[in-house]
Amino acid sequence: MLRCLPTFRARAARAMSTTPSLVQIEKKDNYAIVRLSRAPVNSLNMELLQAIDEAVQSLEQDKNIKGMILSSTNPKIFSAGLDITEMYQPKTKRLREFWRAFQNTYLRLYTTPLATVAAIEGHSPAGGCLLAMCCDSRVMSLGGPLIGLNETKLGIVAPFWMRDVMVNTIGHRETEKMLGLGLQVNALRGKEIGLIDEAVPVEQVHSVAEKLLLEWLSIPSSARKLTKAMMRDETAQKLRSRLDEDRSNFVDFCETDKVQSALAGYLAALKKKAEAKAAK
Repeated sequence: MLRCLPTFRARAARAMSTTPSLVQIEKKDNYAIVRLSRAPVNSLNMELLQAIDEAVQSLEQDKNIKGMILSSTNPKIFSAGLDITEMYQPKTKRLREFWRAFQNTYLRLYTTPLATVAAIEGHSPAGGCLLAMCCDSRVMSLGGPLIGLNETKLGIVAPFWMRDVMVNTIGHRETEKMLGLGLQVNALRGKEIGLIDEAVPVEQVHSVAEKLLLEWLSIPSSARKLTKAMMRDETAQKLRSRLDEDRSNFVDFCETDKVQSALAGYLAALKKKAEAKAAK
């Protein structure tokens, strides 16, 4: 039964009624569907990351909600990953706050006592892949959509905690190849290596995600939560113990000339592609 459809906006703009909703929540009985809704491609800027964190926290505090499906309002893309403009020619204070928001969102989603399933209808590179891996299960559409951590192709090294989550998901050797080569894979290959649990036609993604979520929720709640904590807390604690160090390392690395040059090239390529598309 549909109960409500709350929305989450950027903290700083919460009082502005004209601010677009960044996250939409649809509550159904004992679970919720959380849809990323930052046009055009759900790139993860600081405000969207904060909105995701707040949305999951709000569901944790709702005694009626036991699980969530993470999805997108755009069926062509789950999330395009971190917003490159947050990292290109950044102001250091904003860059640190942005990375802390990313750390917080990861820790919230990876360790939430809620049962979680990612419903991936479209592409899910980089940070989008991480959000999906933080969930208990992943359903992805067959065909063209790709998923993976492709940071190396932008001259960026994924932080240790993103590596750890991928190792926990698909094992060391597959992670080494995917991270080192910046690989992205389709749903079928993702299922072969354990990155994806179910590969289905796009029109079945949400129904299968719901089926998987109900399977998780069929387990006695206390046993499910304690088992999840047992499996994930050690990985999460590695970041908790190194939050400031990780943030400083990221800022220092991101501000190097090599990284800025690589980001500039990537943004120029995107602009050229957009211009070519508009000219057709």
